[in-house]
Amino acid sequence: MTLQNRVLPTGEIVADPARGLLTGNRGIIHRPDGTLGTARWSHKHWLVCTLSHPKGIYHGPMPDRGWSALFFLDEAVALTAGHRPCHYCRREAYLRWTAAWQRATGAPPERMAMDGALHKARVTRNRAQIRQEAESADLPDFAFILWNDRAHLVRGHHVHPYDPKGYGAPVQRPGGPVTVLTPAPTRAVLAAGYMPVLHPSLTA
Repeated sequence: MTLQNRVLPTGEIVADPARGLLTGNRGIIHRPDGTLGTARWSHKHWLVCTLSHPKGIYHGPMPDRGWSALFFLDEAVALTAGHRPCHYCRREAYLRWTAAWQRATGAPPERMAMDGALHKARVTRNRAQIRQEAESADLPDFAFILWNDRAHLVRGHHVHPYDPKGYGAPVQRPGGPVTVLTPAPTRAVLAAGYMPVLHPSLTA
């Protein structure tokens, strides 16, 4: 059975057989049989983790205790879904993230404060993704927009259509106001120089 554990840039969690580059969690949100209930988080610490545990431990696709394993095509998708690098298994990425956070906000990168700010910016109380309108030209690379009813990754003068299996061929970045999927604090971190892990399907 294909589990409902693939997170999309639109915030949805779907069942898809394609494998992603990274995993992550939001606490325990699955039932004993591995299926999801209505909850989409059990705490505010939404993390992006490596596929393999640093100590070589494998808990299965839906561990019995501690967390529900979610999967992302790459880190750009995970960041847009509202996650941030794990301070344990992705220490180097976490340190780059916190440095960019401090440059972007001027505030100390304390985990509780960061996760609280991200939570307010990523989702409403009824689990809906928070989206904003912004000028396309003002968006940093690796943010996502919703354009032509499809999520697209911004990169330079182009946008790349998203698919759970990878990115499609680049097209010209649209001009004017667009619907932005990436949370505002995350966009600030990207603008301050944070470089996410990207899927190899991303073409020049």
